[in-house]
Amino acid sequence: MLGPLFRRSIVAECSALQTRQFTTSSVLQISRKKNVSTIRVPSKKAQAAKARRKAAIAAKEDEKNLKLTLEDAISVLRAVEVASPRATYELTVRTQLGNGAAVPRGRVNLPREAKAKAEDKILVFAEGRIAEEAKKAGAHIVGGVDLIDGILNNRHRATTILCTPQLIRAITPKLGRFLGPLGLMPSERRGTVTEDIAGYISRLRGTSEWRADRAGTIRAPIATMDFPMEDVVTNFRQFLSSVKRATGNSKEQDAGDRKLKSAGGARPVTPITKVLLSSTRGPGIRISDF
Repeated sequence: MLGPLFRRSIVAECSALQTRQFTTSSVLQISRKKNVSTIRVPSKKAQAAKARRKAAIAAKEDEKNLKLTLEDAISVLRAVEVASPRATYELTVRTQLGNGAAVPRGRVNLPREAKAKAEDKILVFAEGRIAEEAKKAGAHIVGGVDLIDGILNNRHRATTILCTPQLIRAITPKLGRFLGPLGLMPSERRGTVTEDIAGYISRLRGTSEWRADRAGTIRAPIATMDFPMEDVVTNFRQFLSSVKRATGNSKEQDAGDRKLKSAGGARPVTPITKVLLSSTRGPGIRISDF
């Protein structure tokens, strides 16, 4: 018979054989950090070089488009409209608006109007002597801050709004957001904030207003087919001169430019990208000599 010690040793060996063997090697640690890719931001010099390359490519593509001189374009459109002597020449000027740039607008006095002018309705914020002068000069509505509610409620409608420097701070908080999008808010840059209200109204006589749309495109009739070519050319040059002054593309300075320059500022330039002349039934022709 086996002794007790011998039996215990055999049982221990059998138990050791039946026990599952586990590895004691170290566990591989997997990094759980996200692989964040770094975005390479180009330098200002690289961005400027890229812009120049794109501008050069656009200029080459633009050269492929057909362009005519102003007189040749007038002759082509006249031939198209030979049976319609009252057809209208329409001038289209496309500008490139930057971020936050004001929509171009201005006034022009064409030597020979293509159609009857619509009468301006002038509203003036003024008090005292200046208010009396504005009434004598032909302003339709004259008053102080009491006119604000009438404007907001559309009781007072005007195509031109002028204001004295003394009242501009009083009307801006309530009317700035209302009149600003309409292009009617008085502004020193446009000369509609002034003490010389009577002089401004006198300068309005005989002029018509033009304004670009939100895309920066200006459209205006400048003549009819029965105008002599000299009148069409003169109207074209006069209108485009007004657009260039308003967009900062002209060397000529108006009163607003001189005031900005004396204050140490400058009117931002809005580039003119295309100038086209078309007619009622004719095509739009690019003008090369504008």
